[in-house]
Amino acid sequence: MSEANPKHSHGARHVAIIMDGNGRWAKKRFLPHAMGHKKGVEAVRRTVRAAGELGLEALTIYAFSSENWKRPEGEVNDLMMLLRNYIQSDLDEFIANNVRLKVIGNYKALAPDIVVLIDDAIAKTAHGDTTLAVALNYGSQDELLRVTRKIADMQSSGAIQPDAIDETLFASMLDTADLPPLDLLIRTSGEHRLSNFMLWQCAYAEMWFTDILWPDFGPEHLEQALEDFANRERRFGGR
Repeated sequence: MSEANPKHSHGARHVAIIMDGNGRWAKKRFLPHAMGHKKGVEAVRRTVRAAGELGLEALTIYAFSSENWKRPEGEVNDLMMLLRNYIQSDLDEFIANNVRLKVIGNYKALAPDIVVLIDDAIAKTAHGDTTLAVALNYGSQDELLRVTRKIADMQSSGAIQPDAIDETLFASMLDTADLPPLDLLIRTSGEHRLSNFMLWQCAYAEMWFTDILWPDFGPEHLEQALEDFANRERRFGGR
């Protein structure tokens, strides 16, 4: 991919967001969880548009983790319906704005009709020059295990020798292999943990935490995070 857009001074190419707080947003307003998730989709839409305007090459959002299946069935069904609606309603906008849709995680385990919608959207946006990566049925520990098993299979078949296994090889087999290195991780709602999200990719990413609940997150908050990122000194273990 190309370097970060020179029109923007923040220097970031790839930002990831743990979108947290939909349920608390709804609870504060005595509304059902479904309304919080619906407002959360509106925040996604605002943020995706802002990411393009701010010159990011890639935005990765944590939409549904492999652990989210533990939530009540009704809530999971609501999330899946919102996913269907989002893909159908925003696909034309992705195409018009040259946004490539990418999915990380085992989305093939979702309902067959959702898989068809995702595959269609991925195919139709394949030539976009910026990327929206959506983590669906994703867990970073699962991702790392999948890569480890692939490498073990390659080694057992003689396709690779142990001394050829290094960070570059491992990274090339991650779900995010075709994305720029992660520069900045944002988490909303005041929580300060990674929640099994992009553990390898976060090795030298900067972190930005905010008390803003996800449905209230907007372009001004993304811009604030990028301004803060621009003022940090990144040494990657050096001095």
